[in-house]
Amino acid sequence: MTKDFSICVGTLGTGAWHSMDGGETWKRVGKGLWGESRVFGLAVHPKEPQTIYAGADDGIYRSRDQGQSFEHLDSPMNAMDVWKIAFDPVNPETIFAGTRPAALFRSRDGGQHWEQLTVDMAEECANVRIPRVTALTVDPSDHRVVWAGVEVDGVRRSLDGGETWTRIAGGLNDPDIHDMAVRLTESKTVLTSTPREIFASTDTGQSWRGLGVGKHFRFPYCRSIALKEDNPRVLFVATGDAAVGSTGAIQRSKDGGETWEMLPLPVEPNTPMWAFATHPSDPELILACSHYGQLFASHDGGDSWAKLRREFSQIRALTWTPN
Repeated sequence: MTKDFSICVGTLGTGAWHSMDGGETWKRVGKGLWGESRVFGLAVHPKEPQTIYAGADDGIYRSRDQGQSFEHLDSPMNAMDVWKIAFDPVNPETIFAGTRPAALFRSRDGGQHWEQLTVDMAEECANVRIPRVTALTVDPSDHRVVWAGVEVDGVRRSLDGGETWTRIAGGLNDPDIHDMAVRLTESKTVLTSTPREIFASTDTGQSWRGLGVGKHFRFPYCRSIALKEDNPRVLFVATGDAAVGSTGAIQRSKDGGETWEMLPLPVEPNTPMWAFATHPSDPELILACSHYGQLFASHDGGDSWAKLRREFSQIRALTWTPN
């Protein structure tokens, strides 16, 4: 089993951690990010795998060495929590960031300068008190279409690269958004996860249908969505028994969400499963984490999994890149 890849993990309260050997050994990132930082988001540059951007509790950071060290990028987000980061696939110098309090920002020069985008978002809500952007993705087939999901304030869509935004409804009847993904198959589908359902739209968000996962998932609480890099009909969902739960699972569909299977993990997760990491350099390698610090790796597209020895505090973000 090859270990020739690097992992970067973002935690709450213990900063970011980095492994150069596929999780055998670890070092806490000591340059750029504080050791007690809260790191909410990580994103790998689509054309430069050594470049990783991190969203933290004091703005946005950039690494040029696969996450071994970071530099803080001055921005209007310096006093905000940056939860999500997404790249324009055509021009990765254009970067979007989503924050708590809920707001959207854009850079057109690789993160050197940022502007806040004009989009109406709630300032407070009952569930999480201060809404936060928990989903952010750019359509890989049309970079003018940008999607943002807010916990707890629904979905926003831009059709002009972020200049203007529309709140989306059309059957998406739960505003508690956890993740979003755009699947390119015979028909382009936008997927959105909420606490008890995954919704799909094939008409750019005009209408949505629920996939009925509550009938199929042993643990129906849904968090992150991941698509297999070489086959977008293969869909992974991180699930658990509750938001503050005691166990979790990974669900996989090979037919775009019509049928599902719970994948075999080597140990029962200690909390809900939370996030995934994939990279196009090896579509078979998939990493996943539980909310409270366990890491799992699959080298065969999810058929089998191994648990990595190291455990962490709360994990919010996870990436891997080829060495």
